Amino acid sequence: MLRMSLARFTLAFFSSFLLVFSFVAMPVQADGHKKVYSFGVVPQQSAKRLAKLWSPVLAYVSDKTGVEIQFKTAKNIPTFEKRLAEGAYDLAYMNPYHFTVFNSDPGYKAMAVRQKQPIKGIMVVRKDSDVTSMDQLADQTLAFPAPAAFAASVLPRAYLSNNNISFSSKYVSSHDSVYLAVSKGLFPAGGGVLRTFNNTSPEVREQLKVMWTSQAFTPHAIAAHPSFNADDFKKIQEAFVAMASDPEGKALLASLKIKHGLIVAQDSTWDDVRGLGIDLLNQLIKQ
Repeated sequence: MLRMSLARFTLAFFSSFLLVFSFVAMPVQADGHKKVYSFGVVPQQSAKRLAKLWSPVLAYVSDKTGVEIQFKTAKNIPTFEKRLAEGAYDLAYMNPYHFTVFNSDPGYKAMAVRQKQPIKGIMVVRKDSDVTSMDQLADQTLAFPAPAAFAASVLPRAYLSNNNISFSSKYVSSHDSVYLAVSKGLFPAGGGVLRTFNNTSPEVREQLKVMWTSQAFTPHAIAAHPSFNADDFKKIQEAFVAMASDPEGKALLASLKIKHGLIVAQDSTWDDVRGLGIDLLNQLIKQ
């Protein structure tokens, strides 16, 4: 009897231990379900294209950390901006200007940034276009993704305005839409960035050429909501930074045109963008 009772006690103890360990091993919500973090990606390209590029990266990070991360985006950049303003994403990949705004309110915290790969705005024209300088775009209607798309819209528009080149803006929702519209001859030129230009469909890209390039700035931020779990923040940050040291991770980053990996970022990393004194989102996100 004593041996049987001891055996039952031992079995019950180890069963209880395994049950407790199983709950400690994964993040859970109050209802007992595994925690899933949303990762919002700025919709510079179509949702289908972004999902194809980002889902394998997020699956890799989820596997390395044991924390489930789910790809999210929005139908267009203004909708994405409003969701950031509402704090709707747990994690987000946002443009440099977005970070300076949403770091202030609701308080997104810097996690990681591309290394040795600053962002530059570009203006593209058709390959058969005679346009070779911004001066030749005077009095034309030009395509841009959205008013607060930093490198693809804010920087080229600022250059045009600062050089007294009159123009009209047409916002077409995404970088891919800009490239497609210019390739079809609907606009003489449009704004983008080299990364999305290189990622757009070959049949569109082959009809275009880069006519103008801006000065360089700190690129897009990976950031976390201010209420994000501190332990999970550190695990995810470390996983992103370690990707470049692993062949599989490096290949996934290459698909995003991230050549030199990601490094740890601080909120102050984007002080060069803050120094521009841009203030145009506060009114836009309230519309």
